[in-house]
Amino acid sequence: MPTRPRPAFRLVVLATVLTGVAALVAGSLGAPSEATGRHRPFPLDLERAGIPQIREALAARRISSEELVQAYLERIRTLNTNGPGLHAVRVVARDAVAQAKRADEERRRGRAKGPMHGIPVLIKDNIDLSGLPTTAGAMALEKSYPAKDAFLVTRLKSAGAIILGKTNLTEFANFTTNGMPSGYSGLGGQVLNPYDVSQTPSGSSSGSGSAAAAALATVTIGTETSGSILSPSAANSLVGVKPTVGLVSRTGVVPIAASQDTAGPMTRTVYDAAALLTALTGIDPEDPVTGTSAGVVGTDYTRTLSTTALRGARIGVASTPTGNQGVLFTEALDVLRARGAEVVPVTVNTGGLPPSILTYEFKRDLNAYLARLPRSAPMDTLDDVVKWNLAHAAEGAVKFGQTQLVASNEVDLTDPAAKAEYESNRDTGIAGARERIDSVLTAGNLDAIVFVGSGSAGIGARAQYPSVAVPIGYDPANGRPVGLSFLGTAYTEARLLALAYDYEQASQKWRPPSEVNPSLFRCADVGDRAASCAP
Repeated sequence: MPTRPRPAFRLVVLATVLTGVAALVAGSLGAPSEATGRHRPFPLDLERAGIPQIREALAARRISSEELVQAYLERIRTLNTNGPGLHAVRVVARDAVAQAKRADEERRRGRAKGPMHGIPVLIKDNIDLSGLPTTAGAMALEKSYPAKDAFLVTRLKSAGAIILGKTNLTEFANFTTNGMPSGYSGLGGQVLNPYDVSQTPSGSSSGSGSAAAAALATVTIGTETSGSILSPSAANSLVGVKPTVGLVSRTGVVPIAASQDTAGPMTRTVYDAAALLTALTGIDPEDPVTGTSAGVVGTDYTRTLSTTALRGARIGVASTPTGNQGVLFTEALDVLRARGAEVVPVTVNTGGLPPSILTYEFKRDLNAYLARLPRSAPMDTLDDVVKWNLAHAAEGAVKFGQTQLVASNEVDLTDPAAKAEYESNRDTGIAGARERIDSVLTAGNLDAIVFVGSGSAGIGARAQYPSVAVPIGYDPANGRPVGLSFLGTAYTEARLLALAYDYEQASQKWRPPSEVNPSLFRCADVGDRAASCAP
């Protein structure tokens, strides 16, 4: 594919959009936990407000969705683009305010569509949204506009959600090269962790994690192939849901590997994760794997939440962390016991599975995604991307290299030997991972298995099984978040969310980043800086 000339100065999309939006936004952010106008405080503490609080305020007409969107846009300007410069949001939707006005009008007419109506959502920039490019953080895809919304976006819109914009990510969902820092993309730069900028925001859904933690939207969407929801959720003190493969459609999502890819919620509370998951699910004819979710289609996951879910539950414990992390994990287990759960040690063999199949599937699945794009799309195949990156290396297209892109580009699944090896590794890996999880669950008559942090990610991904991550506290030595994850068998999201909700409500461990890491936010207010802050 011929290369196209690039201007000496590349327009930064987010900065331009937000400059235009700034005129729509009254006032400035008085404190990181409170969006304010110059003449009146915003009625909600956005850093702490979740879907129930926002929904109640909307219903009571204390706020409008338009005011809410403008308040989030001000937070994005103050914390993401300026101030700490989190680089979590890559671009905002040009019609965000228009979407909000429509939501307000529908509410006035008594046509609210449910819990997500008028709620601003940020989606990861590997998910198609009509009118904006889907870049996966790659400069090669900077002008890659989809023909239509991803299926999951249509589900969100039908539930009344406002798509506020797109989050930055580790380029190509961390499948560009070995050793790339989590949260870095050539197009979007480096995402920062608002709890500790010296630490990784983790996983490829790093922008969604940082944005959710800093309340740059009410909730966010991430994607996972192996750890990319769970890991940034743990690192950014979030609730993260990695669903069963098949519960959420992948149509219109830049892939890594169809055998493991899924999208899922990243939120500050379990309730918000349940509400968002409810809106995301549905059978998509273009993604046949979603047909396996028929038995749970229509589930309202908010209705399955319970503060008695742990009573009589049996929970297997597969981690034995040490140090401060171990102390917090032990305290979390004590909460499970206090809520009535029986906690038993278990061993889940997470090693020795067949080799990963990601390199085999990436080229096949990316080429299939690119083939769906309009004829004007800049890239047709992975080979085009690899060649474009080489031609534009001096411009920062592949700062850390592209070893994984090259390795997958060299795979030839039309070769019978390669195809046989791939299929054997795929099928044996899925079956083996499932057997290891299911056998432990069955032998111990367990409701779930818990791991510290995102420890369930690898084997859960191979098995295509769900996990729910939840915060359990902060390391007293440095304030860094610690979490745990509940792992279950296929389509047990309702049970896992209920267990996580019972734990969350009893422990009350979550704290906002401005409380844990106040120095990052102290000088963020551009309207009323302290005298000790730089101009």
